[in-house]
Amino acid sequence: MTQRTTSRQPGETDPRWLDANGEPIDEDHRGLVYDIRTLVDRRRALGIFGGIGLTSLLAACAGPGESGTASASSSSGAGAPSASSTPTASDASGLGEVPDETGGPYPADGSNGVNVLDDSGIVRSDLRQSFGASTTTAEGVPLQIALTVRDAASGAALVGAGVYLWHCDRSGGYSLYSAGLEHENYLRGVQATDDTGTVRFTSIYPACYSGRWPHIHFEVYADVANAVASGPIVKTSQIALPPESNDAVYATSGYEQSVRNAAAVSLASDNVFGDDGGIHQIASMSGSVAQGYTAALTIGV
Repeated sequence: MTQRTTSRQPGETDPRWLDANGEPIDEDHRGLVYDIRTLVDRRRALGIFGGIGLTSLLAACAGPGESGTASASSSSGAGAPSASSTPTASDASGLGEVPDETGGPYPADGSNGVNVLDDSGIVRSDLRQSFGASTTTAEGVPLQIALTVRDAASGAALVGAGVYLWHCDRSGGYSLYSAGLEHENYLRGVQATDDTGTVRFTSIYPACYSGRWPHIHFEVYADVANAVASGPIVKTSQIALPPESNDAVYATSGYEQSVRNAAAVSLASDNVFGDDGGIHQIASMSGSVAQGYTAALTIGV
């Protein structure tokens, strides 16, 4: 259906913002749609709403006969995984691209010394135990990690993408790099995304080590074959863990040093998440210290 539009002279108030007597409504009382449209005009909306699709938000808030307008675009690198052909209605607006972040000094992907990706046993969902010559198990509060990978522009699930994920242990050390852990390879693994674009790992809650907000590293590849062959990386980024679960976990035995380190850093001061407060990368948490936590995040690539 074609919506009729009415032209207005410069300075004339949009009739949507007039009261019953034809007088302009104060800007503070024009509602969320007006506020969002104003923010879009000022090019600030994406920074405030982060991963929320503005098209969906405006459509949900718009009155009868109105529709929100916003768009997002991204490009995939070489060898990017293919999106599922039929995104759901809720996916269609896209979700924006997760920021590129450093892989840090301990990736073990061949870019900084050791390469664990071509080792037999790296494709696994349970990351707690070393594989191969060592069977050491990393201790800590249980953590399930559910990372959903979608096309940033369309929102379609990326099925069959390879995800390599790694993080530090309860003491802040990284397997294969830190002193005493050179022969361990725990808390590292590769999985393929399922038909919802999701990979799930079983791990432990990482420490907060000096100078960094608690985080988890990941790399996205076109598929597992590219991941284990150190093929082209589609996306390198990090997951930020929220302060509430950090506080609860770090109050438990074994995480004592994390209490002191966490008190000296914030999302705003962190050298990775500080540019936007990690708004696109903070995991949604459920669970408890007693039952274990689940960290879930949906990203666009």
